Order: sequence, then C-alpha cells, then structure tokens
Amino acid sequence: MILLNGTSSAGKSTLAVTLRPMLPETFCFYSSDQLADADFRPSAGAARWEGREAFFAGFHRSIAAFAEAGLDLLVEHIVERSTWGNQLRDLLSPFDTFWVGVHVPLTVLEQREQFRGDRSIGEAREHFGTHDYCVYDLEVEGVEAPAIAKRVAHSWSRRHGQ
Repeated sequence: MILLNGTSSAGKSTLAVTLRPMLPETFCFYSSDQLADADFRPSAGAARWEGREAFFAGFHRSIAAFAEAGLDLLVEHIVERSTWGNQLRDLLSPFDTFWVGVHVPLTVLEQREQFRGDRSIGEAREHFGTHDYCVYDLEVEGVEAPAIAKRVAHSWSRRHGQ
C-alpha cells in the first residue's frame, strides 16, 4: 500500500494519476473524495457535519478491509487530526504501508484554491498541520507531478527489492 498524505490542493490526485501507471497493474486507487463525489455522505447541513467523524472512521476501516482482502492500494488522504493518524497507524500496522508526505508551500496551495474554484478558500491553510500527524517513509516537495511520481515509484520499488 502507498498512502499519499497532504493538504487540500497539494496535488495528491494528480500525483496518484501520474503514479498509478508506474506501479504494478494490481494497484487500485482509493480516496475519500471518491465516496464524497458519489454522494455517499449526507448531502448538507448538520447531518453532513454530524456524520463526518463516523464517515472518516469508516473510510479508515475500509482501507484496512481492502488491504486485508488482498488488494494493493494507492490511497490519497488528508490526515486532518492526530486521532486519525493514530487510527490509521493502528489499522494499517498489519500491512506493508509506504507513507508519502506530499508537501507544497502554502502560497502555492492558496493560489491553487483560488484558481480551481471548487475549493473552500482557507481549506489548505486549515489542513497545513496534516504532516504533524504522520511519520513518513518518503517526503516529497514541489509541484511537478511527473518527477515526484518517478521518485515515489523508485523509492517504493527499492523498498520492495524490485
């Protein structure tokens, strides 16, 4: 399993799309955004916020369930809280998990939020502490997805003697 963690607008999705063809064909891409984009969560208001912690607790368990079922995973996530980091470490401890921290300067993140138009302004700043909750096997910085993807693939494959 490769777990990409970084703030909103850090380029994790772009990195995952670029990285996936560099990995064995068995890798499945998985993110909480896929569930959110499919309207899995309550759609609005108090119900959306009240169910948020349960949603992410379930998402974290689902990562472990897919790994336990034997799937190779490329996971994209924002570990927003220390409790989430602890929960993921506990749930994923039985599995070979390669943690990748995706770092981008805050000024770049804020520019991306403005440019994209589909982000809540300030979300990247709010998530900027995500790296405090994780211990990484590899940390990458920058905005060049192809070069970063090659580095992640190379580091992951070296770890596995490939």
